[in-house]
Amino acid sequence: MNTVAGPSTDVGDFRARVRAFLDSELPDDWAGVGKLDHAEAREFAQRWRASLAEHGFLAASWPVEYGGAGLTDAERVLLAEEFARVGVPTGIMNDIFSIVMIGNTLLHWGTEEQKKHFLPRILSGQDVWCQGYSEPDSGSDLASLSTRAVLDGDEWVINGQKIWTSGGHLADWIFVLVRTNSEAPAHRGITMLLVPIEQDGVDVRPIKNIAGESEFNEVYFTDARCPKENVVGEVDKGWPVAMTLLGFERGESAATLPIMFRAELDRLLDLARENGAAAEPVMRDALADIYIDNEVMRFLGRDSLARFLAGHAPGPDAAISKLFWSEYHEKATELALDVLERESLVAEGRRPTNTTLFQTDDVGAPNTSASWITTALNSRSGTIYAGTSEIQKTIIGEKLLGLPK
Repeated sequence: MNTVAGPSTDVGDFRARVRAFLDSELPDDWAGVGKLDHAEAREFAQRWRASLAEHGFLAASWPVEYGGAGLTDAERVLLAEEFARVGVPTGIMNDIFSIVMIGNTLLHWGTEEQKKHFLPRILSGQDVWCQGYSEPDSGSDLASLSTRAVLDGDEWVINGQKIWTSGGHLADWIFVLVRTNSEAPAHRGITMLLVPIEQDGVDVRPIKNIAGESEFNEVYFTDARCPKENVVGEVDKGWPVAMTLLGFERGESAATLPIMFRAELDRLLDLARENGAAAEPVMRDALADIYIDNEVMRFLGRDSLARFLAGHAPGPDAAISKLFWSEYHEKATELALDVLERESLVAEGRRPTNTTLFQTDDVGAPNTSASWITTALNSRSGTIYAGTSEIQKTIIGEKLLGLPK
């Protein structure tokens, strides 16, 4: 594997190395994945992911021995800046679950056998993951989950239902929170299991969302099975493992998401200039307000980065950035519809290709009404997944400000 030779002490040198990689891997006429049609974008994303894995840029912060580049968080931010500059993704849709969530969690909680088995398969794309947390009656109150697992010889037997499983229709593995001790208090008796999807006992059913897409699913377990050793952490003590994973989900991208949102903001500002909306005083004030929010988010990301560099693992403070970016994105995309005015009533032109999950359209995408409408509709889910805004406020109040329950 031609991996990057570990972190650099010279930021300028590292940026030069990244740019040399981009120059060697992208065609001369490259203008961003947003310029491609859907079929071309999907094909490119798969090729690009393979190239990132080969050069150690796919899970860039992972240790070199596990296929990463061992980059510092500062270098990872620089990598995201350079990728956004030329309009290439940092991975594909399910990589947020495969790499950011379960991959990082295995590095923290997994056995050496689990790391050696699963991490290379994640990087190669042989295993594609999704998340089994929420249930129809256990969303915000995750500890009330009722999906159960019983040990039968050398296997766990699982029965229950999960919902809002993003990317589940694309995955062949799911990390699942299950109840393994019904007599224990709510936050105990929970275990995290690693479960293969491709078996008769697992049924994945796509759900169409308000944007007309089927990015998330409901998953039914009927006597589904996984090996006894596929426990992350300890049996009945999976709640700290689950919280570590949520910390990575909410906080791992705190310093890099603002880069993606800034690229989207630049598109919005271009749109406002092109159609004359930027010349209207009220609209100029609204655009300035969004710009300020974007800068605040960037500084929150820097604060999160500083915590990482100081050795702090993701914790309750991740709720701050998650709350801010999800509320910001609703506000920003609603403003985009105001800028479009009557054009926002009908979705015309290119729709997002979703190589960036459902957060923004790709860099280089044209300012079509279909792009902005779809992104605006999808942005509303951001205040729900990874913990609702209400849950984030509760975490901030109780865990960070010390307020009573």
